[in-house]
Amino acid sequence: MSRIGKTPIEIPSGVEVLVGQDSIQVKGPKGALSTPVHPLLSYSVEPGRVVIGRLDDSRTACSQHGLRRTLLANCVTGVTSGFRKVLEVVGVGYKVAVQGRKALLSVGYSHPVEYELPAGVEAVAEGSKLTVSGMDKQLVGEVAAQIRRVRPPEPYKGKGIKYVDEHIRRKAGKSGAK
Repeated sequence: MSRIGKTPIEIPSGVEVLVGQDSIQVKGPKGALSTPVHPLLSYSVEPGRVVIGRLDDSRTACSQHGLRRTLLANCVTGVTSGFRKVLEVVGVGYKVAVQGRKALLSVGYSHPVEYELPAGVEAVAEGSKLTVSGMDKQLVGEVAAQIRRVRPPEPYKGKGIKYVDEHIRRKAGKSGAK
C-alpha cells in the first residue's frame, strides 16, 4: 500500500471539503480549488480529516493512490496558506519590477521583457528578488519556471534568473594562453 496515499489529510478549521461525482471542491479563507477524482479510489470525509482508499489493488489504482492524495493535500494547503516561489535576478544592471498584472524584466536584452501574470497569481518585487505566490501550486510553479526561462542562469558568471534556493554549478573560464 502507498505510504503517501494511506496518510489521512488533516482539514484545518475554516476549510470545507465536498466530494462530488467527478471532482472534489475545497473551500477555505483564500478561495476555492478543485481536483478531479479517480473512479478506482474511495474518498471519505471524516470530522477533521479526509481518507483516500483503493477499491482494488490494480496497477492503475496503486499509481493513482499517492498522486490523488497529494493533489488534494495541495488544494487544502493552497486555500489555507498558499504557495510561493522566490526568484532572484543576478547580474550587473539586471532588474525586476511589477506594474499591475505585468512583471517587467530587464535582463540584458535590448528591451525589457514583459511577462503577463495569469489570474490567480500575484508577484511582488523587492530589490533583485521576485516573489510569485498564489493558491494553485502547479500554476505558481509554472509561472516561476516561465519567468526563469526568460534568462536562465549561465555557469560562468552565474548571471540570469534563478530560484533563491538553487545552486548554480560554476565552470572555470578559459585559462590564459601563453
